[in-house]
Amino acid sequence: MLGFITLEGRGASDRVLADLAHDLSARGVDLAGVIQINRETRPDRLCDMDLQVLGHDHTVRISQSLGPHARGCRLDPLGLETAVGLVEADLDRKPALLILNKFGKSELDGRGFRNVIGKALSADVPVLTAVNKANLAGFQQFAEGMAEALDPAPHALLEWCGRVTQRRFA
Repeated sequence: MLGFITLEGRGASDRVLADLAHDLSARGVDLAGVIQINRETRPDRLCDMDLQVLGHDHTVRISQSLGPHARGCRLDPLGLETAVGLVEADLDRKPALLILNKFGKSELDGRGFRNVIGKALSADVPVLTAVNKANLAGFQQFAEGMAEALDPAPHALLEWCGRVTQRRFA
């Protein structure tokens, strides 16, 4: 019950997962998790990265401005941990599906949503995430053969979600 997509292109998986989450919510599926919203600011600056916590009315900023010449990671660990805490608390209501914007470097390093994924799977809550090619080997090691690579086409993702949540989506 651990599915993942891998897409090329900046923000491609974010858009696919956001569209899917909106579709499932409109169909009344109880979701937990986060989708990433990349907000373009200025042409000379990288986008701001926010996580929309599903089922909540607010977003959490997970990027930080390091200045125009910085080359380090822009991830704001405090912002990410805030989102993690909100999502982890939502697992107590046993949602039908957990959607996470990505299994990235933080998760590879044992932080971020890594423990939330384990908690969800232990509670029989299916998990859907995105993994980029650079992190795929580490993700597969984490998943220990439990992860299923999914076709990112909307109809294929809806089919998988229907199967793991035991719902029928027409």
